[in-house]
Amino acid sequence: MKIVELLQEELFLNITTLTRRLKVSVATIRRDLDELEQAGLLRRTHGGAVSINQVAQDLTHATRAVSRLPQKAAIASVAAGMIVDGDAVLLDAGTTTLEIAKLLSGRNSLTVISNGLDIINELTRGERHNFYSVGGEYTDANRSFRGPLAESFIRQFNVDKLFLNAASVDLERGLICTSTPVNASVEKAMMEVSSRVIVVADYSKFTKSSLSVTTRIEDVDVIVTDKGAQSFLDNVPDKLRRKFVIASPARS
Repeated sequence: MKIVELLQEELFLNITTLTRRLKVSVATIRRDLDELEQAGLLRRTHGGAVSINQVAQDLTHATRAVSRLPQKAAIASVAAGMIVDGDAVLLDAGTTTLEIAKLLSGRNSLTVISNGLDIINELTRGERHNFYSVGGEYTDANRSFRGPLAESFIRQFNVDKLFLNAASVDLERGLICTSTPVNASVEKAMMEVSSRVIVVADYSKFTKSSLSVTTRIEDVDVIVTDKGAQSFLDNVPDKLRRKFVIASPARS
């Protein structure tokens, strides 16, 4: 019951943390986690466990906008460093990609395309950019434009790099997921027109599952995440692990 209580407070508990807190062996923790999963009280992941109630639960935009900002800023810094002068860049709507947009001010040699309202607003506040706003049905859930009109607009472009948000990263099944089929359709259109696909996802995205599959991990080029995700990668096959880049928050 103590394990269940701890999972109500934290997104993820790894085996090392549990052995230290509960002063028991690794074998005992693993046996307890297996029994709790069979009882439907948690879900086992690589190296630990997450709460069972995290499937298909999408946080509000207001909550995401203020959550894990140091991690998102670190991820954005690494991602922005992958962009070179002259690139055509597609930014998927989201709070992490918004942090990338903030770093592109003054880089006038870039062409930026986005379906994110906040990202477009950020680009208009900077110095002159060559940028395009994707139209379509507006949804306030992630402040984005989506639907058939958005997909049709996106397919008119040919871009160098796509920075793709993920609602969850499922390492067990090797999937990048999002919250709705409509979002997945737009993201698949983005992948179709992009030479290089870079997923940006903080550690919390490794602790949950989401309703709709966007793509397989093996079909993206890079996944930029933060140090909190390191423990999830221990048992990932080498072929997939090489796709991950770990960003460290800047020290104050």
